Amino acid sequence: MMDLAMMGCGTGAIIEPHLVERLPVVRNELRVLSVSNIGATPAAERQEATSHSIEGHKVQIKVGDTRRGWVDSYQLLLDLSSDERFSGPVEIEVDLSDVRPVGETLKGFGGMANPVKLKDLYGRVAQILNNARGRQLTSVECCLLIDEAAVTIVAGNIRRSAGMRQFASADTAAAGAKENLWQQDSDGNWRIDPERDALRMANHTRVFHTRPSLEVVQEAVTKQFHSGEGAIQFAPEAIARSNADLLTTAELRQEFQEIYCEQGRQEAGRWLQLNHPEITEAELEHRLGRYGLNPCGEILGADFHCNLAEVHLNRLDPDDLEGQSDAFRAAGLSVACLLNHRFEVERYRQSRAWDPIVGVSFTGLFDFFVHAFGTPWLEWWAAGRPETAEGLAFKEQEAAFLARWKTTVNEAVWDYCDRHGLRRPNRCTTVQPAGTKSLLTGAAPGWHPPKAQRFIRRITFRKNDPVALACMDYGYSIVPSQSDKDEQGRLLDDPFDPRCTEWLVEIPTEVSWANLPGADQVEINNFSAMAQFDFYMQVQQHYTAHNTSATIEFRENEIEPLAEAIHASIGEGKGYISAALLARFDANATFPRLPFEPINQAGYEELQAEVVKRRSTSDFFEALQRYDQGELVEAGPAGCDSDKCLLPLAKQG
Repeated sequence: MMDLAMMGCGTGAIIEPHLVERLPVVRNELRVLSVSNIGATPAAERQEATSHSIEGHKVQIKVGDTRRGWVDSYQLLLDLSSDERFSGPVEIEVDLSDVRPVGETLKGFGGMANPVKLKDLYGRVAQILNNARGRQLTSVECCLLIDEAAVTIVAGNIRRSAGMRQFASADTAAAGAKENLWQQDSDGNWRIDPERDALRMANHTRVFHTRPSLEVVQEAVTKQFHSGEGAIQFAPEAIARSNADLLTTAELRQEFQEIYCEQGRQEAGRWLQLNHPEITEAELEHRLGRYGLNPCGEILGADFHCNLAEVHLNRLDPDDLEGQSDAFRAAGLSVACLLNHRFEVERYRQSRAWDPIVGVSFTGLFDFFVHAFGTPWLEWWAAGRPETAEGLAFKEQEAAFLARWKTTVNEAVWDYCDRHGLRRPNRCTTVQPAGTKSLLTGAAPGWHPPKAQRFIRRITFRKNDPVALACMDYGYSIVPSQSDKDEQGRLLDDPFDPRCTEWLVEIPTEVSWANLPGADQVEINNFSAMAQFDFYMQVQQHYTAHNTSATIEFRENEIEPLAEAIHASIGEGKGYISAALLARFDANATFPRLPFEPINQAGYEELQAEVVKRRSTSDFFEALQRYDQGELVEAGPAGCDSDKCLLPLAKQG
């Protein structure tokens, strides 16, 4: 996973007991005696591979100056913790002198070296492993080990921090792993628990293999209101969708889920094999494991890499059906052609052979429907999307658009696969969170309503990233990210503080329809959780074949009805898999430096005026050229919806 993350991939991990139990017992205490400074060796004399030597109970590790070198040094610590050759504490010295220093170009992969947190990795990993001595790791410790590597990678260049960790529904320690992660001191300064800081690197989900009771769902929704964590994932629906080539009707999907929930995973597998005797045991195991999620929860599978494309609906005319078809057909072809890629790792090759993964997403759906139906549609939303005659007509038209786009995607992908001798993906449509890319066209992200007609959008960049510096010249303000704190764990305020490693660029934003007659009178922040859930399920039922990445915002008095809606959707087989739930800004304590912060029209105009006042150039491209000398090929935002995970590693030049 560390290797994948260093290539720019978001990573997901299922950390359920049947997998954790395969790990060896941690036998040995690891004592990291020293970690040398980085970059002492001249470039021509550096070794690329990590090497180590063992003399008695002493181990010397020389870290190689490559992605693989970093990964192997991390792997070595894990191996040493359970190595039976040692009978006492293992004393470790780590030599980082061959690792290229901060600011040196990463040839062949883009970006610049910035191994600012690599030195901290070894001590942190040793501490976690030492806490588990004499037993197997817990699920939370497994999560921390993955996340500590992620912290190093994100700081180490401009890699993604996106992650998904899926825990068993009964794992109470995992469910509470992020509780009280952020705290305020008496002066109102925010600090983060340093022992659990790395847990910020990923989303946490509780996997249910049976239908949860209403009481359990209500408890989960309540927990998410207070901490933002503990989302429910209903695995049987995910597995059923991921076997759509076998479960070709709603009746078959329902029958499979009934067997899975009532009689268990093994019996559900027998039922599949009974109806499809050609399936091998290995393929069956793969099919039953297809509830793994990518970091934002929009793709389902096992051992998979996902090919994603996105249509910006806010740029399309609602009356131009042919133009919409062209856009979705093009998106379908762009992901289908990537199925020709051949993976180097055998298990990924085999997974692709059994279950080719593609996903065609869209963003700006809310904007599209505002332009299609006007202010009355917004007002219907504000009323809670009631099933009035007008409301039912709106829903029918929404469903027609969604179903038409889904059909177009399926036809494009399957036609391409048939013509090129590729196995057809059995699910082709999804909806990404689409956060950063939506800014390119001013779209409301994914299916979601915008946070407001006007808001501050904060985007994460590496410190001194040329795009961020160009943004500064263009007039946008910059603050340190949530990752950067002082010795007391308080957030930094100065982006040029030496302790600062990541920046947030703050962009005042106004949606395309903000000035339509009557639109500004609709209070988006008052859209009910039930209205959001209803719209989300429209997308989940009529467009999405994988899963719809969703964040539903709710207030405390909405906990009970939202829990009832989720419980009913699972119980009635309406297609619910998983959605994130987030307390409204005005319903709970606001966390600092959120990605979105709603502002009013006066605030927007004031911030825009400040942007113009600070602006030293009106040509953004000129500003970018000033800072990017062609070396930072991978410069840009570190958003989890980046396209970098689609691209193979470039050959070393």
